Amino acid sequence: MSSSAPQAPSSPEPAPEPRERVLVVGASSGIGAALVRQLAGEGCRVAAVARRTELLEELAGSCPAGAVLPFTHDVTAAGEVPELLEQVRAALGGLDTLVYVAGVMPLVGAQEYDHGPDRRMVQVNLLGGMAWCAEVARLFVSERRGTIVGISSVAGDRGRRMNPAYHASKAGFTTYLESLRNRLEVHGVRVVTIKPGMVETPMTAEVDKLVLPITAEQAARATIRTWRGSLWSTRYVPLVWWPIMRVIQALPSRLFRHLEI
Repeated sequence: MSSSAPQAPSSPEPAPEPRERVLVVGASSGIGAALVRQLAGEGCRVAAVARRTELLEELAGSCPAGAVLPFTHDVTAAGEVPELLEQVRAALGGLDTLVYVAGVMPLVGAQEYDHGPDRRMVQVNLLGGMAWCAEVARLFVSERRGTIVGISSVAGDRGRRMNPAYHASKAGFTTYLESLRNRLEVHGVRVVTIKPGMVETPMTAEVDKLVLPITAEQAARATIRTWRGSLWSTRYVPLVWWPIMRVIQALPSRLFRHLEI
């Protein structure tokens, strides 16, 4: 009789890496849409939130089947946020990362003083972000995990003459994110601030001249790398804006107000 040597038990297959579950608010165009496409292409599960249903459906249809779940919502309707967040969590099976990228920047004339557009910029760029970040912060604190990403802007670093309300809304969002970061760190929750320079998006299509422009896809890639890394809690995109803004912030107000920047 022949006997065969006992075979060593086969090692179990390694468990697949869990897919990141990301909520992108302001997903229908620009950086938001680029984020959704890149994340879906990597195999993430993405909830795409925006007010324009048609664009959301087109975006979901252009991504791998089932990767993107569209939700229609206007960020000025803050009262909808708690219920909508629960719907998103149920659909994704949980939540790992929130990215708030919704923003508006209507052109403002040199001698235009109109509270209507100013109010909308503050509602969308600042108050909408606060509503979503606060609700997600409550969730992540309870889980002692998670990442909140806010897309602010270099425009919030100084009060330029061209669009006072836009600069104020972005300055407010930057400061809010910093305060949230300081509050949430002890709970294991990360808060990341992204400050893009000039990005080629529908929002900037009517701007006469873009300085050091990048594409929405480039901005999205840098944003994803930043929140997945550990080096930056606040990052200028592209990084060349960091030294530029250090110089601009150092300029005395009496000089700064006369510059065409």
